[in-house]
Amino acid sequence: MSRLRDIYESEIKDAMVAKFGYKNVMEIPKLDKIVLNMGVGEARDNAKALENAVHDMEIIAGQKAVITKAKKSIANFKLREGMSIGCKVTLRGEKMYEFADRLINLALPRVRDFRGVNPNAFDGRGNYALGIKEQLIFPEIEYDKVDKVRGMDVVFCTTAKTDEEARELLRLFNMPFSRD
Repeated sequence: MSRLRDIYESEIKDAMVAKFGYKNVMEIPKLDKIVLNMGVGEARDNAKALENAVHDMEIIAGQKAVITKAKKSIANFKLREGMSIGCKVTLRGEKMYEFADRLINLALPRVRDFRGVNPNAFDGRGNYALGIKEQLIFPEIEYDKVDKVRGMDVVFCTTAKTDEEARELLRLFNMPFSRD
């Protein structure tokens, strides 16, 4: 069992009940899933770029990535409906906690000039979105084998009803929010 899940089971639930006064244990917010998304704009010209992005995503997530396809045709981007334009992974359960632990404690501190993540990137329904500029911050990625530096989106989906509850939950998971 992952260290983060153990901490959630023992300490975080108690802290959330103390702060928000939940009457029922099912009201206590928890992490539902983490979605990793990587858009690969050059995939329409270079199929190898998408393969490399999928490979990097699978190494980072520890799970098979799904290729995403364009929903609409956009002439300005030379994009047709159904073209492969990125990849995504949805993590749940043990892999989700293990990834969150690696992201918070290993990867984010390796970001250059890191001052914390934006504390206002919540969507109003208790979900938190985070953009990563380069996949090199993850220790699993070998610098020499990377063809191109790519960013990705990381979305923490929680069962919290409000942003305040979700912010407190992630803060208790040691998410490094900036003080600004």
